[in-house]
Amino acid sequence: MNDPARSWWGWGRRHDALSDAECVELAHLLPGLAETPLPVPDVSDLHLPTPRLRAPTSLEHLCSADPADRAAHTFGQAYRDVVRALYGQLSTPPDLVAYPRGEFDIVELLDWAMSNSIAVIPYGGGSSVVGGVEYRGGDHRGTLSLDLTSLGEVLEVDPVNRAARIQAGTFGPALEDQLRPHGYTLRHFPQSFEFSTLGGWLATRAAGHYATLHTHIDDFVESLRVLTPAGTAESLRLPSSGAGPSPDRMFLGSEGTLGVITEAWMRVQDRPRYTASTSVSFTAFGDALDAARAIAQSGLYPSNCRLLDPGEALLSGAAGGGESVLVLGFESAHFPVDDQLAHAVELARQHGGHHRPSGDSTDDAVRSWRSAFLRMPYQRDGLARMSAIVETFETSCTWDRALRLYEAIQQELGAAVTGITGATPTINCRLTHVYPDGAAPYFTVIVPGRRGSEVAQWDEIKAAAGEILHSHRASITHHHAVGRDHRPWYDRQRPELFASVLRAAKHTLDPHGILNPGVLVDQTERTPPRAEPS
Repeated sequence: MNDPARSWWGWGRRHDALSDAECVELAHLLPGLAETPLPVPDVSDLHLPTPRLRAPTSLEHLCSADPADRAAHTFGQAYRDVVRALYGQLSTPPDLVAYPRGEFDIVELLDWAMSNSIAVIPYGGGSSVVGGVEYRGGDHRGTLSLDLTSLGEVLEVDPVNRAARIQAGTFGPALEDQLRPHGYTLRHFPQSFEFSTLGGWLATRAAGHYATLHTHIDDFVESLRVLTPAGTAESLRLPSSGAGPSPDRMFLGSEGTLGVITEAWMRVQDRPRYTASTSVSFTAFGDALDAARAIAQSGLYPSNCRLLDPGEALLSGAAGGGESVLVLGFESAHFPVDDQLAHAVELARQHGGHHRPSGDSTDDAVRSWRSAFLRMPYQRDGLARMSAIVETFETSCTWDRALRLYEAIQQELGAAVTGITGATPTINCRLTHVYPDGAAPYFTVIVPGRRGSEVAQWDEIKAAAGEILHSHRASITHHHAVGRDHRPWYDRQRPELFASVLRAAKHTLDPHGILNPGVLVDQTERTPPRAEPS
């Protein structure tokens, strides 16, 4: 985040954000929005609280109290984060931002934080959309944002076992750039790829772009190295093991509450040489779901099996006639994939799909979807500046519940949003990932909001969506993690006995309760700090 080209308040790079004129033009598509966009405040105009902390002399060179650093590390990238930043509502910024250059620095910073009851928020790219990097209060004497992006190297490549040892602060593009000369790729491309890090992917169990087989970062982990307040944990490199519960699984998805992931041995793959893609349209969304299920259960394992409902297809430019669109793609490093694509298209046809030969508008549909997918976060920020409420949430459910869940979101959440805002929302859906036994629907809600009340209305919509997911036995999240925003439903979804075990693990690894407090579990007891603050 010390990159001056990065936006401190919103998504991505400043020069890619929508201009005022583009925001107004975008608002013409949604009647009822404000007439002018919210201005983007300058960091110099923010009234941040005075830092409560001063680093000891030995750590001063690693820490910054610069307002730009503190502002950029206050929030993640949820809608409510963007809107609060636009209004200049940064009441709980970190007191300091630390930029450790290696593990020794992290150990020294953790020791200082433990001794002085300082909350430590591990920070990668800051792309969390669930309140995962925001301190929301407690009895700590200060807050330290631990920015790991200086740990950004591929340290070692093992061609015999096709694996690489990678530091946790490595951003997606830098990771791929360092693997490319070796002919390898990690093949993990979340929408946040450009602005997120390996450590963030691991800590949140992130899902990538690929729709089947290796969907989550978990699938590529060979071993982890984690620094905790209680010591260092490093797992043994193995292709697989049946020796008890997996130590890696304890830290995958731990969201910075149990330790700081510093590096990992990751399974890499040969870079693809052969690709093929197309799209298939459906008149009925239920038929399209059946086709996606058939392909997911076929063993073909497409790299892309993205189903867009009529609204999502229209929004992305993939189709405009009220049909659903199934975007299919295959790739391989070793052999042509045209036959696999043909088999998948035939399965789609058997379930009512209409396929036009490659080379005409079917290619346009694929390209339009890809372009819209990458541009959508900037458009979300533009709509937010016009006081539109934009909520996205993803989930997973078994195939037998998928259509009922889709219809419930359209009807029940639609009614709830209208009751909250007084306007009729646009609710779109796409399947981001498919499995033999279920799918991951991703919903987008867009509705005019009331200027000055956007966050409160968003909170109500978020709560309504969470309740509907819970009532239909769908996950509160498939790949966005828990953070603080999903805690109420995560607490109800997980077994209480598991929560007790997780609290016990946190007390063992983080006895002073300094690591990302409020995420996953609340620590019921904490070991007092060893000394008074200096």
